[in-house]
Amino acid sequence: MTRDTHHKILDCTIRDGGLVNNWDFSVQFVKDMYQGLSEAGVEYMEIGYKNSAKLLKGADAGPWRFLNEDFLKEVIPQKTSTKLSALVDIGRVDEKDILPRDQSMLDLIRVACYIKDVDKALDLVRKFHDYGYETTINIMALSHVMENDLNEAFEEIAKSPVDVVYVVDSYGSMDHKDIDYLVSKFQRLLPNKKLGLHMHNNMQLAFSNTITGASKGVEFLDTSVYGMGRAAGNCPTELLVSYLKNPKYDLRPVLGIIEKHMISMREKWEWGYIIPYMIAGVLNDHPRAAMAIRSSDDKDKFTEFYDKLTSPEVMPTGSTD
Repeated sequence: MTRDTHHKILDCTIRDGGLVNNWDFSVQFVKDMYQGLSEAGVEYMEIGYKNSAKLLKGADAGPWRFLNEDFLKEVIPQKTSTKLSALVDIGRVDEKDILPRDQSMLDLIRVACYIKDVDKALDLVRKFHDYGYETTINIMALSHVMENDLNEAFEEIAKSPVDVVYVVDSYGSMDHKDIDYLVSKFQRLLPNKKLGLHMHNNMQLAFSNTITGASKGVEFLDTSVYGMGRAAGNCPTELLVSYLKNPKYDLRPVLGIIEKHMISMREKWEWGYIIPYMIAGVLNDHPRAAMAIRSSDDKDKFTEFYDKLTSPEVMPTGSTD
């Protein structure tokens, strides 16, 4: 691929990685992450979800799932050139919790939705845009979306003020041919929008798929340090920082984060390429069943798990980013 400097890396370790450990990250870890990514030249750090605890009854999670502005100011008293991002889910965010951008630590708010909720997502995008934020729409589980539904959604997205539209491989089931096709489709039908990629690593293709999209001009590239993300995880930040050959990027600070924090975290929490996650990716299925078996006494009964997922009575499951 032609390696140039127009790409932007969005590291989502805290947000997506929080799905591994219920957002049980220390304040010091997040401080060190922000400092390290800043030194590495990474353009955005997604510091968590801006969802509402009120709308997730009984939710017991670390503070990075329900970001509070006063708390953020304590965690990051001095911002660098690395911008801060948060993600919201349809039906899980209270709009009253979102301050205008000039009163917030956040620069970018990303809205995740299923294809059926694109209209609701765009309503939120318009509000956040009017508040002054950069915005994205992340349509999840694209591998299960019908072409006509996607075409209809594009008509509405094209008329919206959203800045970036994401190609999301929620199940980690796509390969370079899928990315080539989808990116070309997004570019053709949304010529005035920037594009982003969010890949999962079920089949060890997150990095390959990300650089495939980058070679086609996709600007926003999601990563996570040491690949930490839900189930099989994401495209590793350290790989992309190295590969893009942008002189502003520096691998050394990312290695420092891994060495100081994430080797020990990997011993405590599991993520990455693991056979049940691979099976879910191969079958284009949500990883929740794989995550459940990895938490059970049968975690290494791979053939039994495969037989269960491929039996005729197993129905397709839902999806999330």
